[in-house]
Amino acid sequence: MPETPKLTDRQQQILDLVQSAIERTGAPPTRAEIANELGFRSANAAEEHLQALARKGVIELVGGTSRGIRLQSDTLRALNEARGKQFSLPLPSLAQLSLPLVGRVAAGSPILAQEHIDRTFLMEASMFSRRPDYLLKVRGMSMKDAGIMDGDLLAVQKASEARSGQIVVARLGDDVTVKRFKRTRGGVELVAENPEFKTIVVGPGDAFAIEGLAVGLIRNNMLM
Repeated sequence: MPETPKLTDRQQQILDLVQSAIERTGAPPTRAEIANELGFRSANAAEEHLQALARKGVIELVGGTSRGIRLQSDTLRALNEARGKQFSLPLPSLAQLSLPLVGRVAAGSPILAQEHIDRTFLMEASMFSRRPDYLLKVRGMSMKDAGIMDGDLLAVQKASEARSGQIVVARLGDDVTVKRFKRTRGGVELVAENPEFKTIVVGPGDAFAIEGLAVGLIRNNMLM
């Protein structure tokens, strides 16, 4: 068990905000969103507090992305036990989860069809905000500004509905894609978190379905 870090009230407030955003949307907030929520004059103030949290081992900061904030589960557990709280990302049912890793998905076939499953991992349940049903290997960099990189493993909870702003696994025609779900007056948009990729507008006649919600992210090299 790591040494319990001592956080200032402001650092604890920012940590709670990061955890809450991940639980709500599947991704951490941007520095600008933290600054706006907490009334900072600039995103630089949020960055300074995040750097302090990273030095204390509570989070990891990933460069090159506006949402590159990773929670460190062991340190969080020690911190919350010291505060007399339950670990903040609890899954009370099982200490370990057996999660199938889904590779490429063939057109028109279910994501969890046996031919799509590359292998199965045993994962610690406390790594995730909500219980995932499978891991999906991310392909491409369309979500890099959400901290989701090519080769990452996205933890996905099966779902057919989503709230606007959540990161989803969606099926559009013959393709399965990871995007931020946005509901508009005209219908639905699938928004990339990379300015090099265009927003996908889902038309009324398009074959579209939500397959799941992002509930966590794992760097592939953590499992090697």
